[in-house]
Amino acid sequence: MLPPDAFDRDGFLRRLDDWTPDVARQIASAEGLALTEGHWEIIELLRNYYREFDSSPAMRPLVKYCALKLGSDKGRSIYLMSLFPGSPAKLGSKIAGLPKPDNCL
Repeated sequence: MLPPDAFDRDGFLRRLDDWTPDVARQIASAEGLALTEGHWEIIELLRNYYREFDSSPAMRPLVKYCALKLGSDKGRSIYLMSLFPGSPAKLGSKIAGLPKPDNCL
């Protein structure tokens, strides 16, 4: 468990290196989510996206990246919203320990 000051005011990790799967569970729990295999698949995909592009994806690039890497069934907004309600790019990035996507409020 990380202390509260490890997070910014929006609940995002201040340091990428603090992220672990347990931290992901801690963040998800605070958001009312229990992580499933489907969540972990997208979390790993988000972390790969960040490594590849050095930024967290907004929704449209996330959908395209999911379709490219996981197939058209999972590369759909409705699928991502079923896992990460509200703003999948924002919530998924938060749980994946990444910075808030630039164009997310």
